[in-house]
Parts: sequence; C-alpha cells; structure tokens
Amino acid sequence: MGLGLSIGAMTPAWADSGASGQALVGLPDFTPIVKQYGPAVVNISTTETRVARGAASPFPPNSPLNQFFAPFFGAPGQPGAPGGGAGQKYQVQSLGSGFVISSDGYIVTAAHVVKGAQKIIVSLTNHHQYAAHLVGLSARMDVALLKIDAKNLPVVQIGDSSKLEVGQWVLAVGSPFGFENSVTQGVISATSRPLPDDPYIPFVQTDVPINPGNSGGPLFNMRGQVIGINDQIYTNSGGYMGLSFSIPINVAMDAVKQLKLHQKVHFGWLGVMIQDVSMDLAKSFHMKEPVGALVSQVVPDGPAAKAGLRPGDVIVSFDGQAIYNSGQLPPLVGVLPAGFKAKLGVIRDGKPMSLNIVVESLPGNLENTVESAASGGPAQEGEVKRLNVQVGPLTAEARKQLHVNTGVLVLGVGVGPAAEAGIRPGDVILQVAQQQITNAAGLQKLVAALPAGQPIPVLVRRGEGSFYLVLSLPH
Repeated sequence: MGLGLSIGAMTPAWADSGASGQALVGLPDFTPIVKQYGPAVVNISTTETRVARGAASPFPPNSPLNQFFAPFFGAPGQPGAPGGGAGQKYQVQSLGSGFVISSDGYIVTAAHVVKGAQKIIVSLTNHHQYAAHLVGLSARMDVALLKIDAKNLPVVQIGDSSKLEVGQWVLAVGSPFGFENSVTQGVISATSRPLPDDPYIPFVQTDVPINPGNSGGPLFNMRGQVIGINDQIYTNSGGYMGLSFSIPINVAMDAVKQLKLHQKVHFGWLGVMIQDVSMDLAKSFHMKEPVGALVSQVVPDGPAAKAGLRPGDVIVSFDGQAIYNSGQLPPLVGVLPAGFKAKLGVIRDGKPMSLNIVVESLPGNLENTVESAASGGPAQEGEVKRLNVQVGPLTAEARKQLHVNTGVLVLGVGVGPAAEAGIRPGDVILQVAQQQITNAAGLQKLVAALPAGQPIPVLVRRGEGSFYLVLSLPH
C-alpha cells in the first residue's frame, strides 16, 4: 500500500477559509467621514499674558528643552531671566482644536483651550484664519463656545452620546502637537466614567490616541456624527498611554445652549460630600456588601439636609437607578434641572429606607453655603489612651476655617489604632460609631465603651472635606 500524498489536496481548512472566505469582522473605512466632516474641524491658537516668576531656565540657551521651560523660568532676554525681572509680563501661545456647529460661525471647543486667552485665532482647513470672540465657557464642564465672523461654513453633525456602546469604533480629528487635522481611531473602552477632578462629567473613555493639541476636537462615530469632545488623557509621561477621555456630546451641547443664551451653566446639586464604601466601612455600617455612596458631609440648608439625609447614610439608588459607587451619583444629578423631584434609596444603620429629595442648582460659591452656628462651650484638652491620640478643643479660628461647629482637634497621634486608621494631627474628629463628638471627655467615654476587634466608623474633617475612616480597637 502506497503512502503518497497530494499536497494540494491536503490544504488545511483554516487556510482555505482565510484566503477565500468572507471576513468575520469588516474593517472600518474612515475616509468618507474625513472627507465630509474634516473641513468642519478647526485649529485654535491662543495668546495669554502671564507674569514671570523671576527664576531663569536651568538649561543652556541652545538646549531644546528651553522651549518647554521658558514660559515657567524665562529664557535669556525674557522676563524672569537674567537681565529680566520677576513680576514682568510675557506672552504664552498654545494650541487646541474645535469644530463648527453652525454655518454662521459658532464653534465648540474645550474651556481649558481658551480660558484666560487675550487673543483667539481659528484656522480652517482652507487656511483661512479668523479672530474669534469667546461667547462663554464653563470651567467645571470644560466646554466653551466661540464665534467667528464668517458665513457658509462646513458644519459637523451632532449625534446622541446616550446610545454609545463599549467596543464601537470612533474617530478623533484634531491638532496634536500642532499637526493640524490629524486623524486617529480606536474603540470606546467605557462609558459614564467619572474622574476625580471632574465628578459632574460622565466621560467617554476610549483608546483613541489623543495628545496635547487634540483638546476640544470632535470624536466621531461611524455615522460621521460627533458624539464627544476630546478632553483629557491619562499619562505618566505627558504623552498618550492608551487612555483618552471625551465629554459626551449630549452633556456638552446642553451647556452650549446655555452659553449661547449668555446664561450660567446649571448643575444639579444635592448638597452632600460622598465617598466609596470599602469592605471595612460596609462592615462598620452593618451592610452585607460594599456598595453605594457613603454620605460624609451634609451642607446645612441644602437639598439633602431638607430631605433628612445624614452623615453615615449610604445612597444605594437615585431616581430608580442603582448606585454602586460614589462616582455614579454626581453625573446623574448634575444634568438634572432645579426642582427635579427624585427618590433616594438609603441604607441607615443597616436598614433600607426611602427619602424624597428636590434637586437644586449648584451654588456659585459652595463655601458660602456652609454657615457657622454658635459655638458650644470650650472642651478640655486630653489624651485618649485607648486610641493613643492627644486631642484639644476647636478654636474659633479653626471653626471658621474648617466650617465645623463641633468635634475635637487632633493634636498628636502615636503608634496605635488611630494611626492605623489614618487619623493625622490637624484632623477634626466629628463622629465615632455615628455618635457626635463635642469634647475630649465625651470622646474618652465613648471610646472606652467600644467593643474590641470590630470595625468602627470614624468621621473626620480634613481641610475642606469630611470622610469616614475605619477604626479597629485591640482586645
């Protein structure tokens, strides 16, 4: 019996399907989007006047690093450099991107691109340049509206960011590092992603390569619709590292409508400070799971205070939508109009309850909404040995600066349970085990009665914010 083989007849099935079969996933072609809507993307250059700090650049005059450090230190011959002088003014130029939303010259960009600029120049793809007027901006939303004196301009098509899905293709057009009308692509990595410094914006996270100069430019879907404004990157190097964040176009355009009417951009407000619930905090509040937004501070006379919300409450739902972490709540509330009535699902002392709340507008100056009440009698300074901390009374100056009316000031922290919990000198202990602290004697008495080996919630004030720590006392 022969063992001859025909190589052609033995071609593997996988090789045949790869060569002649239809692709399972079609590769996107972005050229129609770029051709049709690319001309509506603009380059924005700004000029800002700054004051020299009075220190010279540490690099030689011919060093290429001077172009980056000169605005901060002053290059030779500039204010702040040798021969210059601290306090003198100099000009700094920067670049960004934007897009035309109406043929008569309205342009949307990011607020940080144009904030503080004395001169704004908009350049189109046909190389025409226009001086732009700033109609208005919202620094908190990071959206700005510009106007140029032009007609019959190409415009973008506005999409619906509420319909975005993780994994769909998106396209960015902008001017990274000043390279005008650069095109980059990627997919949506996450939606409604809150960031620590921008809690009111439910960012669209993508892996689209974005770099300095892309800010303010459009993020397109495959229909050629703008579904976001490219805004931020996460980076350790100053360049793109795979994480880009865009402002959802629905949120941005709501702000644009208000700016066009010369109105202040509204944000819904509950009047609380919140934090995530860790496993230890969940145990200390008698919760089965570490979910929700833990209320650490309630603004007097704010919506939450009027609704009966207290520090130590855990918000687990808002207007019927589940809240799994503290980052979910601000974007949900921020887009709501003043007067909107919602139902809060709350866990208090381990038990579920429901509260009705009426959303108000975020005050322009939150510090003004925190009122000081008359102070109580002076507390005695003392040591809480079981915690190994030294505490003292709040001075009138501390009450005013920290906006607190009760509690004890931590003067010193030794090795022990308080230090392990993260309590520091300068903190104000407001609550222990959800009991208000008014003086050192009361704190000593309460701590002496606490059980050993169980997680205890401690509410502290540090700087302008209050938050919970978990204390565990030894046997």
